[in-house]
Amino acid sequence: MHVRYNPFSDFHPAVVVVYLVCAAGFAMAASQPVYAALSYAGAGACACCVRGIRAGLRQVGWTIPVVGVVAVANLLFVGRGAHVLFSLFGRAFTAEALFFGVCTGIMLASVLLWMTTCLACIDSSAAAEMLGGIAPTVALMVTQAMRLIPQLVSRGRTVEAVAQATPAIAPRTTRERAAGHLRTSSVLMGWALEDSLVRADAMRARGYACGARRTVYRQSRVRKADAGLIGAMCALAAVNVPLVAIACSQYAFYPTPPQLVLWWGYAPFAALMLVPVALSIRGWWLWRTL
Repeated sequence: MHVRYNPFSDFHPAVVVVYLVCAAGFAMAASQPVYAALSYAGAGACACCVRGIRAGLRQVGWTIPVVGVVAVANLLFVGRGAHVLFSLFGRAFTAEALFFGVCTGIMLASVLLWMTTCLACIDSSAAAEMLGGIAPTVALMVTQAMRLIPQLVSRGRTVEAVAQATPAIAPRTTRERAAGHLRTSSVLMGWALEDSLVRADAMRARGYACGARRTVYRQSRVRKADAGLIGAMCALAAVNVPLVAIACSQYAFYPTPPQLVLWWGYAPFAALMLVPVALSIRGWWLWRTL
């Protein structure tokens, strides 16, 4: 996965993990329209900072259908609410159900954006560094997945390209395309199984599962700047926990949602969501002053 700029590159990988836990946790828990909108906007801004504006906006764009699907599904299956939009076959479809579906879809899209964007800032070596001593099996699984999944996708494209370039097996009809996809899956399965045997032999030859504690080639220390940033993010998260709880407890979608008002409690949450933007501005300013 190509990363244009990592706003967390100057800090310890634990900073990214702490921020991901805070951002994704609030995105999942804050079921209130303003908090959901702030989380979605922060995730989109983080994607633009990490991948660039165009790629970030494209990433935000593919989450819009997710919001639409969740909103329509909630409208179809939930009939609660006071304001009826229309009736069909004796069943009422309400504005509150649609509004709740939109907010839920935005929360889901925010979680997806935070996960994909923040995990793009962590490479396999960083994952091995953080988890290698604590949970070596989990570290091995994570690093293998981060390596093998892109490799499997690349091999699939290679097999498809070879099939398209071979006139004898190039698909022409829908049935032939379906058969071609099955053939590609079969080739990838055999290729992956053969590669797994070779990889297992290579890992055994390099001393995996010998009982000794493995080391990592890159060892980063938590500096004062890392500890300060982690402390600031944890402090913002601690301040936002009671504020989010108060806002969510005082807001209900059914039967009629209350009117939203301007509240100072949104400011700490906005500050937490804009941490990647602040780090990007910091990096830009440091490069400019060099």
